[in-house]
Amino acid sequence: MSLVVADLRELASLTGDKSGAQRLCWTDGWDRARRWLEAKCAELPVELETDEAANQWITLRGQSDDKLVIGGHLDSVTNGGWLDGSLNVLAGLEVLRGIAASGRAPITVAVVSWADEEGARFGRSLFGSSAAAGSLDVTSVRDLRDAAGTMLPEALARYGVDLGRAGRSRRWLSNVKAYLELHIEQGPVLEARGLPLGVVVGTCGVRRHRVRFTGQSAHSGSTPMDIRRDALMAAARLALAVRDIAVQNGGVGTVGVIRAEPGLPTIVPGICDLVIDQRHLDLAALDRMLDQAQGAASSIAVEDRVEVEWSLVYKTDPVRFDPELIEICEAAVFEVSSSGHRMPSGPLHDATSMAQAGIPSGMIFVRSLGGLSHCKEEDSAPEDLELSVRALDRAVHRTMAWIAERSRP
Repeated sequence: MSLVVADLRELASLTGDKSGAQRLCWTDGWDRARRWLEAKCAELPVELETDEAANQWITLRGQSDDKLVIGGHLDSVTNGGWLDGSLNVLAGLEVLRGIAASGRAPITVAVVSWADEEGARFGRSLFGSSAAAGSLDVTSVRDLRDAAGTMLPEALARYGVDLGRAGRSRRWLSNVKAYLELHIEQGPVLEARGLPLGVVVGTCGVRRHRVRFTGQSAHSGSTPMDIRRDALMAAARLALAVRDIAVQNGGVGTVGVIRAEPGLPTIVPGICDLVIDQRHLDLAALDRMLDQAQGAASSIAVEDRVEVEWSLVYKTDPVRFDPELIEICEAAVFEVSSSGHRMPSGPLHDATSMAQAGIPSGMIFVRSLGGLSHCKEEDSAPEDLELSVRALDRAVHRTMAWIAERSRP
C-alpha cells in the first residue's frame, strides 16, 4: 500500500509549491493532475473516460454491469493540502489494481475523480458530483464569476465543458449500486480519541446567510457611546450569540467574514456585513439554531438601534449514509485497526451528492494531524494512510459481495 503514499508525494511535487497544493479547479494545475492520473492508469485493464461535467471515470469491467463506485477529487483550494481529495482517488486506484490482479470481479468497479469538489474558484462546491446526481441548478451558477471576473461558463469551456450539457453526466450513474469514499477527517476528533480511522454516518446540513446591520456612521471622537448606532458592535454581539447557540444545540456555528464600512479608525461603522455558517446533523436542531440566531439578531437590532437584513447564501439539509454500508465500513475499519468510531462529517463531500441521488453511500475517515486541512500543514501519518487504504480495500470487497447478494433473484 506504500505505493499510494509515493503517488501522493509525486502528485504534490508535480502540482504544488512551497505554499501548498495548487490544483484549483478549471486551471492548468488541476488539468496537469488529470493528465498525470490518466498516465497512472496506462498499464491497467480499465476504460478511461471523461463525462460531460469533466468527471474522470476509471472503470474496471466485471462479470456484471452492476457497479460500485469509489470517489474522490484532484482539485484543491489555493495553497491547499497534499491529501484532501487526492487520497480518495489514489487509494481507489490502488484498490482497483488489486482487483484487476486477482481476476475478473463479480461486478464492475469504477473510480471517479469528481470535478470541482472544492468550489474554491467560483464558490459552488460539489460541481461534478451534483451534476451527475441531478441536483445542479444550472441557472443558479451560470452568472458566477471568479475574483478576476471570469465567468463560470467561460472557464468550463476552456476544458471542453458546456455548462448546459453538464447534467447529462447523470447517465454515468446508471447501474451504480453503491458508492464509497475515503477522506482525511480534516478535524481533530480522531486524534483526540487516539484513533487512526473513523466511520462517517452522514454529512451535516448547512445554513449559510449574509447578515447586514445598518446603523449610522459618525465621528469616533465626538459621538458619545450611549447614542451611537454602531453596526460593527451589533455584528460582534451576533457573532458571540452564534457561538453560544451552536454550543447549546450540539452543532457548530462560524462567523468567518466581517466587513465594516467605511472601515476607518475615526468613524463609527455605519454598515457591517457578516456571513454566518451553521451546521448540524439533525435537521430540527439545525432549523432551531437558525431561528435562535435570527431572534438574537432582531433583539440586538432593537437594543443597538440599528436595522438588520438576512439573505440566504447557501443551504443543504443533513444527509445520512446507508445503514448497511455504515456497518460494512465499520467492520472493515475494525478488521484493520481493532478500533473505530462513528462520527458525522461537518464538511460536505461528493458522497453527499451520491446519497442525495438515492445511491447507498458509505465513507471512512483517516486521522488528520493537528486537525488541520485546507493548508500546506495538512498531514496524516504514513502508517495511518496505509491503514486507511487497507480499510477501503476491505470495505470494497465486502460491498461487492453485498451488491452481488442483493442482485440474486
